[in-house]
Parts: sequence; C-alpha cells; structure tokens
Amino acid sequence: MKFYNEAEAVDKVIGAKGTPERMEFDAQVEDFLVGEAIRQARQTKQLTQEQLGDLIGVRKAQISKIENGGNITLRTITRIFRAMGVNASLDMGAMGRVALC
Repeated sequence: MKFYNEAEAVDKVIGAKGTPERMEFDAQVEDFLVGEAIRQARQTKQLTQEQLGDLIGVRKAQISKIENGGNITLRTITRIFRAMGVNASLDMGAMGRVALC
C-alpha cells in the first residue's frame, strides 16, 4: 500500500498544479478564505449582513454570497474592509502585497 503526503494526495485527487481543474480548485479555496475573513471581520465589528450591505450599498443576499466565497472581486473586498474600518492587505505572491485599506 502506498501512502501519500498532503500535496501528493491533492495532486492525485484534484489535479497537478497548472491544470485547469487545479487552478479552479485553488481559486475556489481562495474565494472561500476571503469570504471567511470578511465574515469574521463583520462578526468582530458586531454587524449583521444587512448592516454591512447597507454600508456598501448592496443587499443582505449579496453579503451572504460573498461570505460563502461567491462573486468576490478585489473592488468589493476593498469596499467591504474600508466600510468596516479594517486594515487588510493581499499577498499576491511574486507580484507583492496590495493594501486594501
């Protein structure tokens, strides 16, 4: 029986880095993590999804989608963190870090 480390298992099940399947998976994971960061920041600020939506001019349903990893753009992320007064930065690997607020 062969044992796999985590990286090998992900490559085997999802696909090797650089494949379309792996790039889609990685993008979904990143969107989920950003959404979770937004949810945690919102909860720390004791805001409801509706209140956050009011701050940036969208409906509660849109905030829910964002927090669940859907429909996330850099512009929206920046608007959300600014509206909450949260300082954040985005690590873009070789491209460097981008301050969101």
